[in-house]
Amino acid sequence: MAWTGEFTATAIAAAVRDGSQSATAAVTESLNRIAARDPEVRAFVIVRREKALAEAAEVDRRPDRATLPLAGVPVAVKDNIAVTGEPLRNGSRATSSGPSPADHPVAARLRAAGAIVVGITAVPELCIWGSTDSPQAITRNPWNTNRSPGGSSGGSAAAVVSGMVPIAHAADGLGSIRVPAASCGLFGIKPGLGVVPARLGPNSWFGMAENGPLATTVADAALVLSVMADRPELADVLEAKALRIAIAVKSPLALLRTDPNWTAATQAAAALLSDLGHTVSVGEPHYSVIAPISRWLAGPALDAEGLDRRLLQRRTRRHIAIGNLARRIVRPSQIPPITQRAHRFFEGFDAVLTPSLAQSPPIAEPRSDRSWLANTLADSRLAPYSAQWNVLGFPAASVPFGRHPVTGTPVWVQLAAPPGGEATILAIAAQLERQRPWPRVTQ
Repeated sequence: MAWTGEFTATAIAAAVRDGSQSATAAVTESLNRIAARDPEVRAFVIVRREKALAEAAEVDRRPDRATLPLAGVPVAVKDNIAVTGEPLRNGSRATSSGPSPADHPVAARLRAAGAIVVGITAVPELCIWGSTDSPQAITRNPWNTNRSPGGSSGGSAAAVVSGMVPIAHAADGLGSIRVPAASCGLFGIKPGLGVVPARLGPNSWFGMAENGPLATTVADAALVLSVMADRPELADVLEAKALRIAIAVKSPLALLRTDPNWTAATQAAAALLSDLGHTVSVGEPHYSVIAPISRWLAGPALDAEGLDRRLLQRRTRRHIAIGNLARRIVRPSQIPPITQRAHRFFEGFDAVLTPSLAQSPPIAEPRSDRSWLANTLADSRLAPYSAQWNVLGFPAASVPFGRHPVTGTPVWVQLAAPPGGEATILAIAAQLERQRPWPRVTQ
């Protein structure tokens, strides 16, 4: 039986649980969409067609199917966590091509909840860069295929917004959930420290990197986050009570100018939230530079230990060389003063609203053969607002709020909150979604 009805995670799971549709039909629909659409988008590096169909049939036979939160939902997994039987390449020729012996805890939780992994999505090498490309392929933004979907979860974002899958796993070390979400028009949330198992490399970039979901709706993202976190209560998106929300549009980098369209979208979102009864006022948080950048340099250097450097891209080799030097200045003592300032800021606010990006995503073109400096400058210009929340370990999300008049790509805002604020972010985002519905997919 062919899939009929809405192709969202919540709708698919409900239909498979009540028996009105099958997991096999949902997965077949996803695989057919991948076959038709991915040759242009290049979101996937592995498609698990036969395995996924077999696993869907198993879900259809499960006697407890009616209890599965993600029953039969096709999901894409980013190429930086292990899926049993598939290679974990982290976007690099230097990593092992052998099959992973076991699931990463996040993949295990998704599959235990009934989700079906239909494929593994593209990342830039070692998930370092803000665009998703390799010497073999360039992943493209489905809203404008001349543009990048961002990085490093660009493959996951492109897979969801093109409608190939309803949800995807993503990971965020310096904005890598929120940047692709903002580039592709999705809702993506980076949870706070410890909410979802990280286990990304030796130390998850010194504690900055987190796993989280990309989805077309807040409800879908909340459902997936609840499974990843093993906290079912997160699936119930709350009504946003009257909150104190700061608006902060000033660029974190003194010499970097934010595109006026991104600033205007943030101001419009703030005005709407004020109209909805929230207290909105200007409040600029303190942005740290040395702590996140030094960890972004040093983290991949640790990830690369034991790899054959000759097989790495030129930009990555330079990044690792600089990262080995940066390891000398990464100290735990850097974090408490930053955290103390952030907690003082949030004494007056429940959440802060900023632009998600400083400009629209870059042109989709080969960047893997460019210098480290050229890549680093391009990424810094794109996403200066995201790194702060990684080094703090605070939750943050990208929320849709318009389209860019020149590039046609989305213009998004970022919400951040203190620890434990995932439910607050979901509530505000759902309120914005109801007031300003966004196009969910491009096809």
